[in-house]
Amino acid sequence: MTARRAGPLTRIALAVALLLTAAPVYWMVVVASRTSAEAADVPPPLLPGGHFAENVRRLFANPDAHFARGLLNSVLVSGCVALGTVLLGSLAGFAFAKLRFRGRDALLLTVLATMMVPVQTGVVPLYLIMLRLHWQDGLQAVTVPFLVTGFGVFLMRQAARDVPDALIEAARVDGCTTLGVYRHVVLPVLRPAAGVLGLLTFAQTWNDFLWPLVVLSPDDPTVQLSLNNLATAYYNDYALMFAGASVAVLPPLALFAVLGPRIVRAVLSGAVKG
Repeated sequence: MTARRAGPLTRIALAVALLLTAAPVYWMVVVASRTSAEAADVPPPLLPGGHFAENVRRLFANPDAHFARGLLNSVLVSGCVALGTVLLGSLAGFAFAKLRFRGRDALLLTVLATMMVPVQTGVVPLYLIMLRLHWQDGLQAVTVPFLVTGFGVFLMRQAARDVPDALIEAARVDGCTTLGVYRHVVLPVLRPAAGVLGLLTFAQTWNDFLWPLVVLSPDDPTVQLSLNNLATAYYNDYALMFAGASVAVLPPLALFAVLGPRIVRAVLSGAVKG
């Protein structure tokens, strides 16, 4: 079956979608490369200026933002949470999809029920737990509670259901243990879904603001708290804030640029084989 060419309406819709998506990013870059006075001009500037490097230098030199530390903390936290979510979610998803044990369905319903609870309702109890563990003001407080999620377990379970039972039985006949079946049989099938889960989890953790604001110290922030610390009660340096936002989006964009095409190829390869 040959692919059909896109019609005029499709091209117009894609162009509008691209414009609406790229316009805020372009405006962020324009303001980040201007002075605050130029950013407030009427009409506003439409082309980038020549002050981006200066604004970035002022950003990292700002004593209230701790921006370099915030970037490093966000990379560590987001990376650990993404890896933990993929590993633990895939193990749990494999167990729920292919292993038989008492209470499996009840446990799965309990895991799925956690997806229906708003995050805001758990802030106070979770903070009290962090106080009991003496984890407040530490990065473990924004890492350990999110190493496994109901969504991650559910997504991995749905993907693990595509593994043929006959293939698992053949691996057991060859002498594989349960972990061996997971490593050699199930994990290769889960790689596309695991890549998507990892990217989504990294982006979500990177953009998280509420919980780090509650539990972390202003002197040891994540990048979102660093951006928040750039705002003051009396004066907002928009050029500095937009420069910080421009730098803050680079790590997620780099990760998507590197892993995104590979994940798409893996997903399409699996679809063609199916």
